[in-house]
Amino acid sequence: MTLDEKLSTVPAAPGVYLFKDRKEKILYVGKAKSLRQRLRSYFRKSADLDERKQAMVRQVADFSWLITDSELEALALEANLIKQHKPRFNVILRDDKNYPYIKLTVGEEWPRLEVVRRIVHDGSLYFGPFVPAGAMWEMLAFIRRHFNIRPCRYRLDRPMRPCIESEMGRCPAPCDGRISKEEYMKNVSEVRLFLEGQKTGLVRELETRMQKLSEAMLYEQAAVVRDKLDAVRRAWDKQKVISPELGDMDIIGCICQDGTCAFQVFFIRKGLMIGNKDFYLKKMEGIAPEELTRGFLEIFYSKELIPPDEILLRTHPLDEDELSEWLSGRKRKKTRFIYPQRGKKRELLEMAEKNAAELLRVRRSGPEHKTLEEIKERLSLKRVPESIGAFDVSTIQGAYPVGAFVCWAEGGFRKEFYRHVKIRETEDKSDDYAMMAETVRRVLTDLAEERPELIVIDGGRGQLEAARAALENIEDPPEIIALAKDPDRVFIPDYPIPVDLEDGRPSSLLLKRIRDEVHRFAITFHKKLRGKGLLESPLLQIKGIGNKKRLELLRHFGSIEALRAASEEELVQVKGIDRGLAHAIKEFLKKENSARMEA
Repeated sequence: MTLDEKLSTVPAAPGVYLFKDRKEKILYVGKAKSLRQRLRSYFRKSADLDERKQAMVRQVADFSWLITDSELEALALEANLIKQHKPRFNVILRDDKNYPYIKLTVGEEWPRLEVVRRIVHDGSLYFGPFVPAGAMWEMLAFIRRHFNIRPCRYRLDRPMRPCIESEMGRCPAPCDGRISKEEYMKNVSEVRLFLEGQKTGLVRELETRMQKLSEAMLYEQAAVVRDKLDAVRRAWDKQKVISPELGDMDIIGCICQDGTCAFQVFFIRKGLMIGNKDFYLKKMEGIAPEELTRGFLEIFYSKELIPPDEILLRTHPLDEDELSEWLSGRKRKKTRFIYPQRGKKRELLEMAEKNAAELLRVRRSGPEHKTLEEIKERLSLKRVPESIGAFDVSTIQGAYPVGAFVCWAEGGFRKEFYRHVKIRETEDKSDDYAMMAETVRRVLTDLAEERPELIVIDGGRGQLEAARAALENIEDPPEIIALAKDPDRVFIPDYPIPVDLEDGRPSSLLLKRIRDEVHRFAITFHKKLRGKGLLESPLLQIKGIGNKKRLELLRHFGSIEALRAASEEELVQVKGIDRGLAHAIKEFLKKENSARMEA
């Protein structure tokens, strides 16, 4: 069925659509009030699409859709599918971790605090998010020093012996009945006031308790409350108080330049700045500001994140009302988008934008970026390669052939993207070119949207052309070079003269460092496999030899050494060994012996 024929079957209902390339890889996930109308708008000859969407449509080989009951359900489903598949034409945030919250389990008989990254509507109170998490751990340590509530997760439905935390004065031991329920809940109330930033209420409560204890001549207990009061005041003095009347809000600043965008998010809760998070997005050319804002909000708040009462923005996002309704449903309370023009909120938004601009400046003008710009100029690349991958293969006489890939980005090696490959498709295990092509093809297919912007092949012109051929079936392939040793020089496709790297320049040193890292990674994996192989019978690596024939050979000749010395005529005397297999055995043992001698 052609795309035009399939378009005629699309229903006029709300839902989500997925564009796919010829390999069934998802290119884009979108939602629509009317699937039929939205999908047809992409493929009309008169369609007014920006360059980014035109490039996407050229790659679309198929599409599918999912019907929902409403456009709001489509929005929620769209966010989940984008988070799951990470399509290359959607706005994607690489940070996929959920942020930490402090949870106060007020629904339990003896409430406690714990750190969680998943929100559950169980009646508990959640405070956060804390990004980065350092301030959260400091706050927890402070609470456990000065507010006496239990740190454990034990069920307290029956008496039990107190743990060492009680002996250290860090737990009131409700498990052993050492504190009354009334007194314990007072402590919980103080913790709640502290976490909510209710300075006046907590101070008043502590002062009242201290006064009552003094009047009752319980001076030691009054002194404990006095010390707690002093500690609380000092702790609040250190906190970044923005403005108590602002309440809960997220402030999102965004700055874009030459297709790269920086976002800065400030988390303000109860008027306190409790954290901030920045994001750096590349290849955003051609995305309208309102579409970019919508995409960011949708993916950012699809995390386990409690939306605030207000979100401060510069640009109105697409589908603003639906986004607000979606966020309100996740919080069970109204969330509004605010576009401040003056006052304190406007100042905070400008502060977030200044921080985003500084992030963009540092990323684009620091020594690391200058080195990458130098690489771009020296190697005549199309763009500055902010991520660089490298490939190498390793084998000895065709034994234990492996391929390896490493990735460098954001100033360091990203080991979560490292890959090992056992060569299995290449028949001639001594053919470096074919093994390189197999490694490149398999690794880049596996990495999908995490592919680097530049590939470095450890080798010369031959390895470069083999790897380049492997990129022919890769959609939007990265740029590619080869880096040879002795002397160090770079081979560039379609450039007859290599670039010399024996000059000590930062760009030369970085490229050689990446090349050396992938060589180390490949050799290490090869040695590991070879070490395992030495513990196994080498005969089992010969095609056509199983345990039964291996035992027949060893029974006939007595040892591997005697088998190596035997002729093909002697081998065919063994049951189950014909001329072809005898020849294969001799050839394998000859190569295996050469590899052992070389090692």
